[in-house]
Amino acid sequence: MTLTQEEKANAFRALHEGEPFVIPNPWDAGSAKVLAALGFKALATTSSGFAFTLGRPDGSVSLEELVAHVRTVDRATDLPVSVDLENGFGPAPEDAARAIARAAEAGAVGGSIEDYGEPEGIYALSHAVERVVAAVEAARSLNFDFTLTARAENHIRGNPDLDDTIERLQAFERAGADVLYAPGLGSVEEIGAVCAAVGKPANVLARPHLSTAEVVAAGAQRISAGGSLTWAAVEAMAGAAEAIRDRGDFSGIAAPTRIVEWLRS
Repeated sequence: MTLTQEEKANAFRALHEGEPFVIPNPWDAGSAKVLAALGFKALATTSSGFAFTLGRPDGSVSLEELVAHVRTVDRATDLPVSVDLENGFGPAPEDAARAIARAAEAGAVGGSIEDYGEPEGIYALSHAVERVVAAVEAARSLNFDFTLTARAENHIRGNPDLDDTIERLQAFERAGADVLYAPGLGSVEEIGAVCAAVGKPANVLARPHLSTAEVVAAGAQRISAGGSLTWAAVEAMAGAAEAIRDRGDFSGIAAPTRIVEWLRS
């Protein structure tokens, strides 16, 4: 079955109106197929994971490179795809709008815009809101129901000011964002405070010490993994390679028995 972009968009929107869900982050087409085969209902790209596939650090990918990546990931499965658009590849409101439009052209049905860029750092709230307004306008101009996520970056950018984060998310909500996201919240209490302060679905970045049940009980509608699945895969590869290098031990390279099944899906 091949779904249209509109059908994927409607399915993605419905997920935000139903039971809380986990949206994992593939870094390429193969990992997207595996996650789809494992039963997840939607996918979100990871900027750091994609940059890694190009041998670069996070934040060093161009919009054109990302668009090609989104097209590849979207075509790999029938699942809705939301895109980590970083700061929209530029500080201006029109940059954010252009990033939304290009992601949609590539097949995405959702995407996130953050309030941080280099070298400026965290944008002034008024400017950050202008960027969300432009992104919302671009999303609403599409011929399908694009789900826009607005991100407040404080907690992963050295400014863990919960009050400021909440003020920003509330402003982004008023500007029309569909989902609110503050990556880096570290406790159930912080997650609960954010979720209680906004009226739109909240996305929470998974933390190793918190379970899905705990995050959902705190009020999250959506839980994403960021680049962590990429790093888990890389750690497994490095561990197997180190065993080969140090001990001549090839026991870690047995091929997964389900690989054909995963790639067939």
